[in-house]
Amino acid sequence: MKKIIECVPNISEGRNQEIIDACANAVRKVKGAKLLDVDPGKSTNRTVFTFVGDPESVVEAAFQFSKTAYELIDMTTHKGEHPRMGAVDVVPFVPVANVTIEECVECAKKFGERVGKELGVPIYLYEEASTNPDRKMLRQIRSGEYEGIKDKIYKPEWKPDFGPQEFVPKSGATATGVRFFLIAYNVNILGTREQAHRIALNIREQGRSDDEPGRLKAIKAIGWYVDEYNMAQVSINLDNYTITPPHVVFEECAKDARELNLAACGSELVGLIPLEAMLMAAEYYMEKENLFLIDEKQKIRLVVERLGLSSVSQFIPEKRIIEYMIDEGSNEPLASLSVRDFVELVGARTSAPGGGSVSALIASLGAALGAMMGWMSYGTKKFESIDSKMRKFIPPLHTKMKELISMIDADTNAFNDYMIAMKMPKNSDAEKSIRHTKMQEGLKKAIDVPLKVMRISDSCWEWMIQMAKYGNMSSKSDLEVGAKSLETGIWGAFKNVEINLPQIEDNNYKKEILTEAENILENAKKNLSKVINSLAKR
Repeated sequence: MKKIIECVPNISEGRNQEIIDACANAVRKVKGAKLLDVDPGKSTNRTVFTFVGDPESVVEAAFQFSKTAYELIDMTTHKGEHPRMGAVDVVPFVPVANVTIEECVECAKKFGERVGKELGVPIYLYEEASTNPDRKMLRQIRSGEYEGIKDKIYKPEWKPDFGPQEFVPKSGATATGVRFFLIAYNVNILGTREQAHRIALNIREQGRSDDEPGRLKAIKAIGWYVDEYNMAQVSINLDNYTITPPHVVFEECAKDARELNLAACGSELVGLIPLEAMLMAAEYYMEKENLFLIDEKQKIRLVVERLGLSSVSQFIPEKRIIEYMIDEGSNEPLASLSVRDFVELVGARTSAPGGGSVSALIASLGAALGAMMGWMSYGTKKFESIDSKMRKFIPPLHTKMKELISMIDADTNAFNDYMIAMKMPKNSDAEKSIRHTKMQEGLKKAIDVPLKVMRISDSCWEWMIQMAKYGNMSSKSDLEVGAKSLETGIWGAFKNVEINLPQIEDNNYKKEILTEAENILENAKKNLSKVINSLAKR
């Protein structure tokens, strides 16, 4: 899965459109980064940008963005209502998908180090990136704002984490760090501002006072009335949706509204939301209502309906869910081809895609046919007695199918590290040693990919056997083809493991990998027979 990090830098300029456009274009020019939003504020004289990308791309985009802003913005003439201390005021990195807080901290440090060294701007780390308790909160670092930097930056305790310990009048200073993804979310209440605020006080972590905290952690909330909507709202910031997700907030607000004899009338997402938060809500409502949904689009639709996300304006997933706003097709170019194009590419005068990618494809079709038998057995009155079994058997096969599809491209890319190592210099003994080590590491990676195909495929047998015992016999031949495809995919992946092992010099590694691969291969033969025999006995 692709790693996605969000960056939300703020610049001290909200009125000069040419400068705002130049900063936006600096992001657009970076391959792998995607600009999602530009939000200028004239009164605050500040613009908030939002872009996403993989770790390397997002750091590069943040650097090019900042370089442009430092060149065009002069803090000596800046006036604005919002607290600020630099031309580029703050550059937070936010984990969105398949990345850890620690990885984002590394991004903040790489960005800060490069800006400090190449652009000569003082950089302070904050929140998760900072280990200094006196300089952890952004408000601590911003204290005194731009006008106060020239006095405090020379104090020992205010030495920047990166860059010069000196006042740079034109650029000021910049804070960079890591925070969790903030979700701005409003719950609609058919009532007064005071009633909405009463609910806000009940649920927000701060509550009414230190002696009377609210029920939910990691959220801030107030109540207000929106004339345009002709209703009140509980306006909420979710500081960490893994602690308190939107669906929990909605249910708590709705409960309090009912106790006040009010109606909670849907909700409104302000800005963007990670896919994970939507799927968490889907799982909640599926369990609560005993629903069986596999398709991701159906899960999203369920959440939109249950939370009333289209109550104020239409909720369009492709424009609100971060992962959906990023073009994933380029990340899996082979898997995104038509069947005809893929087959013709395999048959072309090129070494890739080859047997490894084909093995992953065949294995994915095996899992898919297993899931297909499940769907042919579920949801009809004739087979109602086995619905509960199919609810257990279909999801793992569906998941394994998706994982194997991703391995089609992974196999083609498996040799990249090895080929890069082959091109490394070898003019000295030291260079030869490094090159040799990298080549060995590259070979192990090339082995790991088909081995992973074998492992994923091997984990399908349990469910294929269950399908053979209980599934709709009108799909008997489909499951037989699926089981044979799964075994063939495993055999093909084994051949890709086997061909690269002789070049590995680590004998313990070779022995361990070969033993595991041979066991999976043997297991495939036995389980294929189990599926075929189980179907034959029925």
